Amino acid sequence: MRIGGLATGMDIDSLVNKLMKAERMPLDRMQQESTTLTWKRDAFRDINKKLLELDDMMLNMKLDRTYNAKSVSSSDEGAVTATASTGTDVGNYNIEVTQLAKSAINSSESSIGFDPEKTLTELEQNGTLTLTDAQKTFEFSTFDKDGENVHSYTFEADESLNDLLKRITNDDNDVRAFYDNNTDKVIMETTKTGNYNQDNSRYLGAEIGFNGSSEHYFLTDVLNIKNGEEVNPGEWKKVENGGTDAEFKYNGMTDIMTSHNNSYELNGVNFQFNGVGTANLSVTNNDEATFDSIMKFVDKYNEVVEELNGSQREEKFRDYKPLTDKQKESMSEDEIELWEEKAKSGILSGESAVSDGLFSMRSSWYSNVDTGGEITSLTQVGITTSSNFRDGGKLIVDPIELKAALNDNPEGVKKLFSNSSEDGSRGLINRLDDALDSTRDQIEARAGEGTDTLENYTIGKRMKDLNTRISDFEDRLVRVENRYWSQFTQMEKAIQRMNQQSAQLMSQFGGGA
Repeated sequence: MRIGGLATGMDIDSLVNKLMKAERMPLDRMQQESTTLTWKRDAFRDINKKLLELDDMMLNMKLDRTYNAKSVSSSDEGAVTATASTGTDVGNYNIEVTQLAKSAINSSESSIGFDPEKTLTELEQNGTLTLTDAQKTFEFSTFDKDGENVHSYTFEADESLNDLLKRITNDDNDVRAFYDNNTDKVIMETTKTGNYNQDNSRYLGAEIGFNGSSEHYFLTDVLNIKNGEEVNPGEWKKVENGGTDAEFKYNGMTDIMTSHNNSYELNGVNFQFNGVGTANLSVTNNDEATFDSIMKFVDKYNEVVEELNGSQREEKFRDYKPLTDKQKESMSEDEIELWEEKAKSGILSGESAVSDGLFSMRSSWYSNVDTGGEITSLTQVGITTSSNFRDGGKLIVDPIELKAALNDNPEGVKKLFSNSSEDGSRGLINRLDDALDSTRDQIEARAGEGTDTLENYTIGKRMKDLNTRISDFEDRLVRVENRYWSQFTQMEKAIQRMNQQSAQLMSQFGGGA
């Protein structure tokens, strides 16, 4: 804390502040330059984000499925629907579904007669249920394409029946088990459809199988679940609601085809069985899907071009420098926002990384592509670049011509856009990708990425150097301010001594009189 002017009556603090204001002017300029560099770096990174969005969309434009999309119509969607892969041939199919695939389900033949919420210990204590250790353990089998899978469980003393059934359901065993309060029965069902256990001598062909031996006492005698139903003493048959396969006929074939679930893939077409019945299905080229994909890409490309072109055409207001903290103190938030909007305007204007990128992106559309067919240029599919130089090379699409090209020669359109070859047959999208990668590399070299340190990109190096200079200059200002105060303090002391001497002289002259 400094107090000056006691001897002279001068406002030393104000004088030092005015002197330091002049001394701080180079610091203000350096801080403004640092702010400008930060803005420029962020503007570059915003551009790169847009380029990355376009790059992500180009991945879709390189895929075969974008240009060879297929649609499938069905005469009876209640019976059969289907989807087709890109390599599927155009054609017609007839499917007659005679049986749907179903899951297997089994339940208690009679009520279980005890509270499923009470633990085994509680049931044993109140005499509702009495089990030996052997009777508490049980197992059942499920089946899949690899054969039989055995699952073992033990009814633990501290769990209820509902806890046990939940444990069975949560296990990886393709079985869901639960208690039905309305019927006082336990229901067990497979979570997948199909008849996998086709050996009737094995658990009567049941999909959830177990025999009637003492090892399965809990299932057969406590839960009252059986593999089948008894028709004569000692004679059993499989339950009617066991798992079944889907059955269908293909294109009038007399042989019945089967599927464990209600779908079947044949010749690139995935048929989905929805009900019993007959349907005629037609596979055609889905030109609309391809058209929509191309239009979405064009819209994104034009959006990016507008962003890059706009950054080069923005007016630059050279009189609007970044505000210092001192300047912001006397301004409202709206005034600061309007000022900085003008200060940021044109911040990337003239940057070669952006202007060169625009040129290379635009140039990638002009050259012909050796597709081996009639379509070799973009104009042949109804797409041109804007003739207005202010548009920066935006793409203009004639939807009628594009749809006609997709309908007449979808393979030619694909080869025009997508081909990874390095020769004259390289696709336009691949060439644009090359231009985009080069542009992004240049921008990253200038402005880096979010995880880069200042040393890893050009602007960052300048910012680091500027930060060092600012830090050194701030140290210098402290020394200068201390020097000013020291000089004024010496002046105060000198004047104080003069005042004291003058007072002594006056007192001596007065004493002589």
